[in-house]
Amino acid sequence: MPHAMNLPNGLTVVRILLVPVLVYALMTERPGAWIAAATVFVVAASTDGLDGYFARAHGTVTNFGKVMDPVADKLLIAAALVSLVSLDRVAAWVATLIIAREFAVSGLRIAAGQQGVIISASSLGKVKTVSQVLAVLALILAPDPGALWVEGLLYLSVAITVWSGADYFLSYRRRIEQGRAPVT
Repeated sequence: MPHAMNLPNGLTVVRILLVPVLVYALMTERPGAWIAAATVFVVAASTDGLDGYFARAHGTVTNFGKVMDPVADKLLIAAALVSLVSLDRVAAWVATLIIAREFAVSGLRIAAGQQGVIISASSLGKVKTVSQVLAVLALILAPDPGALWVEGLLYLSVAITVWSGADYFLSYRRRIEQGRAPVT
């Protein structure tokens, strides 16, 4: 088994460590703080794709990575959304819905894991992540978070988030009803 602290896992840890930096940059009222927050967010979000790529390309997938990569993603998005709610840049119900979906799917993964089944990210789940990253970035950078294009991107992300969450649960349910263990 690959060593736990390899490059992909290091990138995951970096993403986690950037979460408080992002919150600080968002909450700072200094000139250029929005640009700094956007930069930190883009760097942190970029590590998500890179860690998975390196882990698969070099055969260094670890249990740490399987568990902590999705945790790091959820921390990043949740921290950004909670901060943006406190700055009145996004409605609390939107952040709550997105964060609740993340907890629900994580709970499903934990329950499946107790049965020895790993539920990997689906293609729709990856689209969901990209849509959330784009929506959060727009909310950080847009001079007017209520602009039509920002709200359109945000509500598209909400729809994809709900759809992908329902897809995880329905897919898992179908497999259980068919008497087969869920595939990874």
